[in-house]
Amino acid sequence: MSQLYPLKFNPILKDKIWGGQKLKTLLNKDSNLPNIGESWEISDVEGDTSIVSNGSLAGQSLKELLETYKGDLIGEKNYKVFENKFPLLIKFIDAKQDLSIQLHPNDELAAKRHNSFGKTEMWYVFQADEDSNLIVGFNQDMTPEKYLEHLENKTLTKILNFDKVQTGDTYFIEVGRVHAIGAGVMVAEIQQTSDITYRVYDWDRVDDQGNERELHNDLAIDAIDFDMPDNFRVTYGKTENTSNEMVSCPYFTTSYLKVTEPLKKENKEDSFLIYMCVEGDAEISANGVTESIKKGETLLLPAAIKNFEIKAKDATLLEVYV
Repeated sequence: MSQLYPLKFNPILKDKIWGGQKLKTLLNKDSNLPNIGESWEISDVEGDTSIVSNGSLAGQSLKELLETYKGDLIGEKNYKVFENKFPLLIKFIDAKQDLSIQLHPNDELAAKRHNSFGKTEMWYVFQADEDSNLIVGFNQDMTPEKYLEHLENKTLTKILNFDKVQTGDTYFIEVGRVHAIGAGVMVAEIQQTSDITYRVYDWDRVDDQGNERELHNDLAIDAIDFDMPDNFRVTYGKTENTSNEMVSCPYFTTSYLKVTEPLKKENKEDSFLIYMCVEGDAEISANGVTESIKKGETLLLPAAIKNFEIKAKDATLLEVYV
């Protein structure tokens, strides 16, 4: 069995009605798609499995790696829980237009209805046009009755909470919370491996054929948590050359890491580590292999690698594990 090393994958790019060209122009993603909405950086979603792009394992899929390396790839405790299913879906998203108003079901509902995980997620804003917004939660106390009335009357936007955003703003989007990424915002998104989304309003948009996208209001009403507190904004430290925890939940832990000098790191978790580069560029070395990572790139460090080094003059990384 060949030795594991820092792994990179070919991005899986998704054309979306609301997408733009920033993933191509700002993050150098190679694509001829007209509206690139998402770059799936690491994915084990059925039909969209990531393929290794570097080193001796190039050409192998994430699924093949899991079947071969098991706990050495994702950690023994993770392998016991997830077996040959990678637990996270890692994306960069560019919203040229507002995304639909949507939410995600919890594990229980998702398992019952879709044989899937739920979709707890977080956003890190790494580029935002002036006066752009994220929509998260409601701007007032909400009941199912009041919500349905606004939905019926097409006045849903009156009860939604619009938050002006800038680079570095971070949001934790729990299952059951109504949300949308607004026009002009680019985010790094970390989430459970799930593609289950309930769309409740799509701005009356139509595609080239004049068709509106499907809404899922019957499913959504049971999945919305109307009693959720407004605790979605994440505050975090920014001490340089150390991991500053941003979000820690049962599904993932994400930290902010600004690197300005060579760092010798030790992985003390029984888990893989993922590094998403959101500013600058860095080199990550382990097992005699050095891999570069620049803004808009993502790297997976297998769980079996316990000691490694990160070199950068000025890079901002998101560090993720389960």
